Amino acid sequence: MIPAMTVSAKPLKILIPEGSSTSGREAITMLGLAGHHVEVCDPSPWCLARYSRFVRKFHRCPGLRSDPAGFLAFVEQLIATRPFHVLLPTHEQGLLFARVSARLAGRIAFALPSFESYRAAHNKAGFCRLLDRLGLPQPPTRIVKSESELREAIRFPSVVKTSVGTASRGIWFVRTDGDLLPALYELAASDGFADEVLVQDLIAGTTEKAQSIFCRGRLIGFHAYRQVAAGVGGGEAMKASVSRPAVRDYLEKVGSQLAWHGGLSVDYIMPYDGTAPLLIDCNPRLVEPVNAWRSGSDLVTLLLRVSQGETPEALPDSREGVLTHLAMQVLLGLASRGGTRAEIVRECWRLLRGSGPYAVSCEEMTPVRLDWMSAVPLAMTVTLLLGSPGFAMTLAKGGFGAHLLDVKSIRVIESEGFAPRAPTSS
Repeated sequence: MIPAMTVSAKPLKILIPEGSSTSGREAITMLGLAGHHVEVCDPSPWCLARYSRFVRKFHRCPGLRSDPAGFLAFVEQLIATRPFHVLLPTHEQGLLFARVSARLAGRIAFALPSFESYRAAHNKAGFCRLLDRLGLPQPPTRIVKSESELREAIRFPSVVKTSVGTASRGIWFVRTDGDLLPALYELAASDGFADEVLVQDLIAGTTEKAQSIFCRGRLIGFHAYRQVAAGVGGGEAMKASVSRPAVRDYLEKVGSQLAWHGGLSVDYIMPYDGTAPLLIDCNPRLVEPVNAWRSGSDLVTLLLRVSQGETPEALPDSREGVLTHLAMQVLLGLASRGGTRAEIVRECWRLLRGSGPYAVSCEEMTPVRLDWMSAVPLAMTVTLLLGSPGFAMTLAKGGFGAHLLDVKSIRVIESEGFAPRAPTSS
């Protein structure tokens, strides 16, 4: 079943500045079904967005991480020469665009907060301090700057996190001294102490996520879901929508404090002991919107309206208990937990037939019946896993593409001399 889409009376020409994330790929499906013209730029010619019938044109661009200035110049040249209505950052590109929002204003519509607010939400240490100021609950957390400080602050079990990282990059679960040594080694090898590091108590509970849309500091759209089955790299393989009024209140306070404008998402723990939800991470963007859409909340259309300067009314609550899954994450998660080739084949068969848990669940990222081209990355994943199930762990450790930021690229974007003069249209 397909949720009712609001087919735009005036289809928009939308530029999505990355095509590698699951969030971007899901947004493309929703925008395409609504009748919008979608173009994508990404450094990888094999990114997920290349395999969608809804992408009208693909532009290969410099990598955000390796060349932020080159990436910005490429996007600005596209804006100068092609008549886009909306720029829709679906991942960490939002940090760069928030940095240069004044020069983009009037040339293309977008919804982003101030650079200072974006940086506060994007940096894990900054977000931790914000929660402290607002009196919002989070696990006990220590912020350290060196190996010696980390050794002194650690207490088992803990989660060690770098201030910058997404898709579970820069996160270590440390339950014993045996876990601590590899974490310290990897931190040193990756220059992890170049920025602050968080040491957070590991709380027993279930991981959930909440998504929201803000219009000039006012929350107008909210949705939450829990993880039913884990994928690889910290992602969800299967989700179920939930009602979390307390988390909505948390987000409302965060967004109001930051005068947020656009999409804002958080991760939180629901402790097994029944105490209040604990916030553990923030993503300054709209993350994987299809579960919300299937549950009756079209957050992507809401974000488009905010981007165009509208002040929409708040959406009603989404439905609880709606199940969705990501077939690629199902298979990668199974392989990463030691699944055999026979088990992978069996899971493929259940996904294909829509049996077992998938009988009442909808596909999010590769909806082959709606978008036949999405079968290509799914088939490639199956082929790679059957050839080598260990590929799942290689993918998780290696990161997920040049569309992600690191400490070095963030410092370049923050620098006073960043961003040469913008190109003009011919």
